[in-house]
Amino acid sequence: MNCELIVDARNGTGESPVWHPLEQALYWVDIPARQLHRWQGDGSHDVWQGEEMLACIARGEQGWIAGMQTGIFQLRSRSDGTLDSRLLSAVEHAQAGMRFNDGRCDRQGRFWAGTMLMDMQQGAHVGALYRHDGEGQMHVHLKDMIVPNGLAFSPDGTRMYLSDSHPNVQKIWAFDYDIDSGTPHNQRLFVDMRAYPGRPDGAAVDADGCYWICGNDAGQIHRFSPDGRLDRSLSVPVKKPAMCAFGGAHLDTLFVTSIRPPGIDLSDQPLAGGVFALNPGVQGLEEPAYRG
Repeated sequence: MNCELIVDARNGTGESPVWHPLEQALYWVDIPARQLHRWQGDGSHDVWQGEEMLACIARGEQGWIAGMQTGIFQLRSRSDGTLDSRLLSAVEHAQAGMRFNDGRCDRQGRFWAGTMLMDMQQGAHVGALYRHDGEGQMHVHLKDMIVPNGLAFSPDGTRMYLSDSHPNVQKIWAFDYDIDSGTPHNQRLFVDMRAYPGRPDGAAVDADGCYWICGNDAGQIHRFSPDGRLDRSLSVPVKKPAMCAFGGAHLDTLFVTSIRPPGIDLSDQPLAGGVFALNPGVQGLEEPAYRG
């Protein structure tokens, strides 16, 4: 499997890659740097600076919707390299030092995002999963999580996936999802990632309904069939792949963002924090835009 470095971005935490079909461009964020990035097929790479940590994004009718530190925001890029941000919904975190983490839209365009305590070493069960609806309301659906991650939806939208990537948990769950009300129920274990290399991080679903999850700390991306069987594993030249997304003209390229940990020897992974492109031999799905 060929793995191409497309941007040596050196992101502290490269996350939330989203393919923009109209622009034929890949967008993603670097959480600690508070940056929104864009890469286009001609090799151009643009960066916009935000005022808060950006954790997850989804296309909106105008610009982007984003889960940040203090709430859900609408973002627009300015020509001066900064981001114009407008608060849509504030969030009351369980305690100080929290931010949003993984998030995306369901197939109907509702924006979902989870929160976490930034100091992961505490292992505090203070994270929650929120749904932001078109009326600007925040609805909390799951609590007592440490690091909610791996959020994804089946092609028909009737199944929701969610993981907790903290070392103390490392589980992926499946839920039945009511597409009319935007409500998950019937939670059950989908994959116990302690049986596979890497902690579960960001995820994507392909056109066959298979679930792709980054194996953080193991340098792998795993594909699981809808019944939870490991189908294949792909490798990237970094230890901490963070999230994957399908894109390209035919949605058959798997883009992977990664993490560049500070304060450690990176001689064995000099490309840490880069963005990679793989050809997995399957097609993905276009990410729904937010319908607020």
